[in-house]
Amino acid sequence: MKIYNAGSIAMNTYVYRAPGGYVMIDTGYAHRLKAVEKKLRRQGIALSEIRYVFLTHAHDDHAGFLNELLSKYPAIEVIVSEKALPVLRKGQNSFTGGCSGRMALAFCRLMALAGKGSHRFPAIEDRHLDRFIPISPETQPRLETALQGKILFTPGHTSDSISLVIGDIIFCGDAAMNGIPSLNRITIWIEDKDSFHHSWDILMAENASLLYPAHGKPFDSNDLKRYQNRISAVRLYPLADRSCRMK
Repeated sequence: MKIYNAGSIAMNTYVYRAPGGYVMIDTGYAHRLKAVEKKLRRQGIALSEIRYVFLTHAHDDHAGFLNELLSKYPAIEVIVSEKALPVLRKGQNSFTGGCSGRMALAFCRLMALAGKGSHRFPAIEDRHLDRFIPISPETQPRLETALQGKILFTPGHTSDSISLVIGDIIFCGDAAMNGIPSLNRITIWIEDKDSFHHSWDILMAENASLLYPAHGKPFDSNDLKRYQNRISAVRLYPLADRSCRMK
């Protein structure tokens, strides 16, 4: 299977072809739509050929231009955890949990100083809500057929985090990361540490060869086994003060 990446240095936006059309894994930050369109055109893909967006979770870097995308391309539908919908309608990340270490905390504070600390993004308009397909026991078999894959519930980074298995690879969103300020493949923000640890069990049980994270290059799935014991030692640093959250 050919995997395209129309994202940026900061955020991967993967695209692959399914029988009914192309599938996009997450979008990217707000105002990145034109850049993604341009990159896909260079690879011979028009955004009008996208059939589904598989949203791994509702954060500003993953759903930033989702509302704009739906406004411009009326045939696209969005596959999400039902827990993502309140966040998408609000247009702001949840601040439940905390940074997964001092380096992650420093990175979050730098983002705040750069004016990115509120983690807001364009909220989904009510007129688009009927194009969202929440994953449920009733919808999951049909969605997995359309995606040609297997949907995994992988909470911990956020409560709504989901992943997608295609063959021997997994699009894992932020259930794992690869690169600074992430250490040991552990994402820089964790809402619930126990859930995060268990989600790595879920990912490892698939025996995939590679994980495709939203941030950083694909990496060997054995890295999860190598680093999972580090999760228990992680200390979470909440962003409770105005200097970090910058509401």
